[in-house]
Amino acid sequence: MTDLTELTALTAVRLVEGYRKGEFSPVEVTRAVLERAEAIQPRVNAFVRLLAEDALGQARAAEERWRRGEPCGLLDGVPVTVKDMLLLRGHPTLRGSKTIDPAGRWDEDAPSVARLREHGAVFVGKTTTPEFGWKGVTDSPLTGITRNPHDPARTAGGSSGGSAAAVALGAGPLSLGTDGGGSVRIPAAFCGIFALKPTYGRVPVYPASAFGTLSHVGPMTRDAADAALLTDVIAAPDARDWSALGPVTGSYRDALAEGVRGLRVAYSPSLGGQVAVAPAVARSVRRAVERLAALGAYVEEADPDVTDPVDAFHTLWFSGAARLTQHFGPRQREVLDPGLREICARGARYSALDYLAAVDARMDLGRRTGRFHETYDLLLTPTLPVTAFEAGVEVPRGSGHRRWTGWTPFTYPFNLTQQPAATVPVGTDGEGLPAGLQIVAARHRDDLVLRAAHALFESGGATTLTPAS
Repeated sequence: MTDLTELTALTAVRLVEGYRKGEFSPVEVTRAVLERAEAIQPRVNAFVRLLAEDALGQARAAEERWRRGEPCGLLDGVPVTVKDMLLLRGHPTLRGSKTIDPAGRWDEDAPSVARLREHGAVFVGKTTTPEFGWKGVTDSPLTGITRNPHDPARTAGGSSGGSAAAVALGAGPLSLGTDGGGSVRIPAAFCGIFALKPTYGRVPVYPASAFGTLSHVGPMTRDAADAALLTDVIAAPDARDWSALGPVTGSYRDALAEGVRGLRVAYSPSLGGQVAVAPAVARSVRRAVERLAALGAYVEEADPDVTDPVDAFHTLWFSGAARLTQHFGPRQREVLDPGLREICARGARYSALDYLAAVDARMDLGRRTGRFHETYDLLLTPTLPVTAFEAGVEVPRGSGHRRWTGWTPFTYPFNLTQQPAATVPVGTDGEGLPAGLQIVAARHRDDLVLRAAHALFESGGATTLTPAS
């Protein structure tokens, strides 16, 4: 038997290889991951609930399939966690809110969860989220504050903060998160792991998000190879999502080996001077960019034609929040996160013409970024201009920002444009807090994002940061 600590440090790719070779079993791995999850929960509060009994039953079934040499899919026996915004059959999905009744049928899987189940994944637990995933940090009236694995006094980011903390601390190598304005990339960057927001529609969504076509489902992992494996599983059509894209041609895993030689890459350190980036973050990002150039990419500094679209984003985001809570009564509103209650009130004041003007601005932004990618295969930016700040607040104290979008200017524009975007851990600041590089491609070119990220991991230009236990 392999040491339990060693098992929790393995990637999904390595776990599948080990199962195939008989080096360890799904039951051993699941027990190790559950033990790790229980150990980290008091420190970071990553989980809404752990599903130990179910997980061990699924692991035993997977172990028997591997014993027979008949694994049922690409992830048979691999532990995964699921953000508590996504339906998981047999368990409540409370979305960080006291307004949702845990009693209910809960008899459906979200499309991405259903694909994981078909491929034999072991569901370890549901991870924390701010209420209805509304902000870029993870705290809620229901579950309290989720903390950063590198410094529990700091935020894990959000809204997929529980997933990021769980992956960083070895409580499962794979997690499903959601991203409506940066919600897999923000916490992944703060926690020192990898995350991908795929092209909108590549991973089907059901039920439809209140935030409409801003919200994506994506993998949160320790490296790009695991993300490619997970994307191969979840990027499959589902009839419940009318906006889902058709089947993928080929495999994202197979594309990783193509590398970055010859790719045309634009590096925008500050979106044309619009963003003030912390010096330590800027240095880490620039080193990673230089590594890609050394690997054969044609890199030049160039800024996309992007004027900060925050007003359009707020109109769409706040309107979605208002619609989500439209039918809430006074008692339900009373228990909402105060910040959420505030943006709902603002969203309710927008007119249909305001909303359509935001849609027009979004389409124009998409046109401009589309033209940009006629010249460049990839765009590189910092993921965030800062590293993790104090836990329990929406914005850094003293920053002057009013809402979380003030410190996430690199992330939400690419939800408006529906482009694939990933964050790669590329270094730390002077306090040991992770910094991330964002890699963006044209719509439908998720393969290029994953190729570039994988090249960085393979060359040592990116490293998943292991927090001190």
